[in-house]
Amino acid sequence: MTNQPARSSAIGTIAGFALGAIAATLFTLAIVWFFRDPSRVDVSRPTVVQQIQQLQRLETVVFNMEKIVSGSQESKYLPRMLAGDRLLLIVHGEVTAGVDLGALVDSQIRIDDKTVTIALPEPSVFSTRLDNARTRVYARETGLFTSPDPELESEVRREAERQLTQAALDGGILKTASTNARATLTSLLQGLGFDAVRFSEED
Repeated sequence: MTNQPARSSAIGTIAGFALGAIAATLFTLAIVWFFRDPSRVDVSRPTVVQQIQQLQRLETVVFNMEKIVSGSQESKYLPRMLAGDRLLLIVHGEVTAGVDLGALVDSQIRIDDKTVTIALPEPSVFSTRLDNARTRVYARETGLFTSPDPELESEVRREAERQLTQAALDGGILKTASTNARATLTSLLQGLGFDAVRFSEED
């Protein structure tokens, strides 16, 4: 009988430790859940704008192309076979397009609870580059009384860049750039906790 109070005290102490451990575990889980809960992520407009602006010039599509481009110089007084210079160039190049998000401002974003609507900037061509390793002269014809003009190839290359850019535009590169930019932004914003991402031109 004399051991009963001691036993009860020991049981009470063990129960107290157990309850304390459970409480500590629940508190830890609550803390973890608080920070993992997407609804508590900062989705204020300034934060969203900052996240998007960090993408800067978002390159979303690259077109690779090959073309044959010609250029020539002719004399006003003599036929080509005597004083002309004609060049055919096989060019390989790439055209890169995307959306410039660095200049995005607050007024282009609207947030309604878990829905965000964006006025996406117009897509544009960022660059056109020739692949010098694969670009080569296919044929060149010079007149009997002339020597090859060193500037002619440079002129043809500039014309090649213009033609590659136009071919990419005709092939729908800007539409593809816009579609890909929307997909990238949708993934980014859903990761921030939004349920729906819309673009104002679709409203």
